[in-house]
Amino acid sequence: MYKIKQALENTIEVKKSVFITTLLPIQKEEEIKAYLQEIKQKYPDATHHCYAYILEGKNHFSDDKEPSGTAGIPILNVLEKNQLDHILCVVTRYFGGILLGSGGLVRSYTKSTTEALKKAEMTPLLKSVIVLLTFPYSLEKKIELLLKNIDILTKKYQEKITFQIVIDEIRWKELKEQLKYLDVTIEIEKSGYF
Repeated sequence: MYKIKQALENTIEVKKSVFITTLLPIQKEEEIKAYLQEIKQKYPDATHHCYAYILEGKNHFSDDKEPSGTAGIPILNVLEKNQLDHILCVVTRYFGGILLGSGGLVRSYTKSTTEALKKAEMTPLLKSVIVLLTFPYSLEKKIELLLKNIDILTKKYQEKITFQIVIDEIRWKELKEQLKYLDVTIEIEKSGYF
């Protein structure tokens, strides 16, 4: 499985209809509604905002008033064919006045999604863990050095310092060994494909 590294947008034109594809990496379902709202505000006069997403193996799609099966499913098929997860793809359409027919719509939504994915940088989706590391202030510099190439999601400074990190399982085993001899409390919050 793969994920895209960052959001991107690509535009194609088919018989005067404009198709704007937005690819977005997602981590949780709450983001989807917010991203859809954002795109609808960015393109308020568009005719359709069709989409598909895959998140932790679950998927959903919408034809947004296009004929049934002509938009959402073709978008989803392209995402699945490319073995993607943690992705939202929204194709915004401005109707150009020429009817494309069912076959034309399927081809257009497929092409629009495919063209956008050609520009996307993809990375393997690794089994990862989200971990809380709690430690005394005296260890901050040492911990930050150990976490040099690891994503720190949050930092909390209270009685002790707590870093929330996301790390793939292979690197986590190595880091755990390095932390074993330090005064660090470890709490695994979640594991899965991130």
